[in-house]
Amino acid sequence: MESLDPIDRAVLELLQNDGRLTGAEVGRRVGLSQPAAAARIQRLEKLGIITGYRAVVAPAEVGLNIHAVIRLRTTPVRLAPALALATETPEIVSTLRITGEDCLLLDVHCSHAERLEQIVDSLARYGQVATSLVLRSYPPKPLPTTPPAARRPGPCP
Repeated sequence: MESLDPIDRAVLELLQNDGRLTGAEVGRRVGLSQPAAAARIQRLEKLGIITGYRAVVAPAEVGLNIHAVIRLRTTPVRLAPALALATETPEIVSTLRITGEDCLLLDVHCSHAERLEQIVDSLARYGQVATSLVLRSYPPKPLPTTPPAARRPGPCP
């Protein structure tokens, strides 16, 4: 993997906070010309470091008023079909394969309780399901772009 210099890291921080910044604005903020900034961004995309851009949508504003997290504990034989179901279910917006007692952690946005019940029942065919309703979610933070060795360890809040 190609190492990132401080300008690359600054570009990544800017674009994680606002993916709609123009190359000219990125360049202005990091001290590069527009063509140089655009070339950096393109290189970061080609390296697979920047993997895409997207709009962040408020779920409740599009009728998805129920937010839940579902944990699924399954067997190795049932894992592949459970993952296929998660991929095919539009309300499951994020799937994490995890270690520990549970195998999958699913982030679900539904329009009504009956739909959440259907999803839970579908997943229960593959193993033990635990569902938690989300009371409030907070905006995701950008990934840190400083290498771990360069950060000072501090206490967890």
